[in-house]
Amino acid sequence: MMIRAIKPLLIGASLLWLISAQSGQALEPPAATIPAHGIIGVDEAQLSPDYWIKRLADPDRVILDRAAIAAQNAEVLHKDPSMHDLAALPEELTRAQVLAWIDALSSRPTRELFDIEGVPVTDAVINVLMRNLDRDGVPERQTQRHGLVVHRAALRSMPTTQRLFSEAGNTDIDRFQESALFPGTPVLIVHRSRDKEWLFVVSARYAAWVEATAIGEGTAAEVADYAAHDAYRIVTGATVPTVFTREQPGVSQLPLDMGVRVPVLADWPADKPVNGQHPYTAHVIELPLRKDDGSLQRVPALLQKNTDTRGDYLPLSEANIIGQAFKFLGERYGWGHAYDARDCSGFVSDVYQSMGVTLPRNTRDQSVSPALRKRLFSEADDRATRLQAARAMSPGDLIYIPGHVMMVIGNVDGAPYVIHDTTGLSYRLADGSLRRVTLNQVSVSPLLPLQFNDTQTYVDRMTSIVTMRPAPTKDVRPVP
Repeated sequence: MMIRAIKPLLIGASLLWLISAQSGQALEPPAATIPAHGIIGVDEAQLSPDYWIKRLADPDRVILDRAAIAAQNAEVLHKDPSMHDLAALPEELTRAQVLAWIDALSSRPTRELFDIEGVPVTDAVINVLMRNLDRDGVPERQTQRHGLVVHRAALRSMPTTQRLFSEAGNTDIDRFQESALFPGTPVLIVHRSRDKEWLFVVSARYAAWVEATAIGEGTAAEVADYAAHDAYRIVTGATVPTVFTREQPGVSQLPLDMGVRVPVLADWPADKPVNGQHPYTAHVIELPLRKDDGSLQRVPALLQKNTDTRGDYLPLSEANIIGQAFKFLGERYGWGHAYDARDCSGFVSDVYQSMGVTLPRNTRDQSVSPALRKRLFSEADDRATRLQAARAMSPGDLIYIPGHVMMVIGNVDGAPYVIHDTTGLSYRLADGSLRRVTLNQVSVSPLLPLQFNDTQTYVDRMTSIVTMRPAPTKDVRPVP
């Protein structure tokens, strides 16, 4: 996702955007001071969540309570076409259904791709990948098979670890990388690759290929029981590892990402060691393992009590939204959750998941989800209308432009600021030239100066603003 920006007049640190009273059209916006680091309008103080939280009138006010969040999650699961309600799928899956999932993702590339060395990929290589899909091996009918993810696992559009790219030398965006699944995620196993090393799985938020070693296969009851466990811990840190154990290496120092929910073995005897260690300084949790035969095993592990986890989801408040987002500040950008990190839509998803809010996986699906409250924009919306909407946003609101999403964290002198996971940003200098700054990380920036291309700003290209706030009893302009 690429980030760009606008034309300036130097007026200190404020980012005022003037609007002509006569025409109602936005004039060229002035620029903020550009610090030595090159990120327009951002100083050191603004890189702390406290800076933004202290500016809020009521930072701890609960925006949506647990019941409202549960209702919204149910709407997302049942109404959003990008989601998969696993419980609602028939016990017997047809060949047509399985092939529809596979073909929606694993089509033959239509453009030239390059390998890690910048060498064009031949048709022979692509043919091998297409054969490995083993479409002919999909049976006419199959009974559901269930599994749990045992470690963070890449979701791929093709059953291969080979990384391929659109441009020679541009090796950050792997065209086969889709997303990632975290430990404990329930999946349906619907197909196996010809080489037997990959499984095509369907999770609630995505259907794709995953390495077979990442899945432990169990019964439907085993998987459902794990996911529905009453006692649990929610990972609220960016990443929290389990305690090292020599006795059970599969759950030793296992990274657990923000929003992951792990069952707690509340009835574990207080003085009984776990993998050779006394548990009084840790939570005894249960994690899935894959046995050598591929079957599921559930084993105890330890999660230190002094790590960033909670016994329930965080309340959905402006302070928590900002605080959680800033835990990722500076994390490397990872397309499709690559690099053990995340991309722009994965970033906002993981932040909201720590408060129990489920979002669709990809940017476009989030921006148009029929289950989320949103304001959609079209070519009929002029710049003045868009600016008015941008200025009216609240912390936690999500702004979408083609291929990118940003999270609002507040405003300075009426100018909105965002935190986003981005490859970089662009803005105009005083002489009218365009400056590009490479970021490749979770970053803070003002919204208004960002230039989408040579002639359009981010505000010009807004497609949607999504909010997690309840609809007001009366809107001046109804939100779809």
